[in-house]
Amino acid sequence: MTRIWGFAAPVYDLPFLQRWVYRPPHDEVITQLRVHQPRRIADIGCGTGILADRIERELHPDEVYGIDMSDGMLNAARARSPRVQWLRAPAETLPFGDGTLDAIVTTSAFHFFDQAAALREFSRVLSPGGLVAVAALSARQPLLQGPSAPRWKPAHHASAAEVRTLFETAGFVITAQHRVRRPPWTRPLSDVITVGMKS
Repeated sequence: MTRIWGFAAPVYDLPFLQRWVYRPPHDEVITQLRVHQPRRIADIGCGTGILADRIERELHPDEVYGIDMSDGMLNAARARSPRVQWLRAPAETLPFGDGTLDAIVTTSAFHFFDQAAALREFSRVLSPGGLVAVAALSARQPLLQGPSAPRWKPAHHASAAEVRTLFETAGFVITAQHRVRRPPWTRPLSDVITVGMKS
């Protein structure tokens, strides 16, 4: 699966795709980071590194990490910036000690994670009061209901309500949740940003 994303890496950098699909959630994440001013930040599912590079250039934190499982994506990211630390790892098993980061962000990748496990891992590596911001494609209605609901599957587009439950179960206090602000012609993408603080 990760080999496919390596082949797709050049497509991600197409200017129209970045401007209309990926930049709106990136803008939302940057806004949250400006408010909270974390010093150690990781972008999980960083792809070709556009957001992580932007975080480093615009916000100047002490440490920025870009984490992805695709060697092709990471090769493109390394060519983009030598100032970001690019690492290969799954969202569910991050290469950081307990409480070592101040913020974790992820955009357009959460649907591929084991979402409950990833949020538990985000909580583990964040310091108390640490920020998590997840921008993800979202179902408009809950897809899973009741105690017999199946476990998370790859490419599951959780509803906003499901994401709230996942955040709270992982120990985050939600501080914001809303649809990503987009130009009218891109609104059918229907993505939501959820922001929380580690309690």
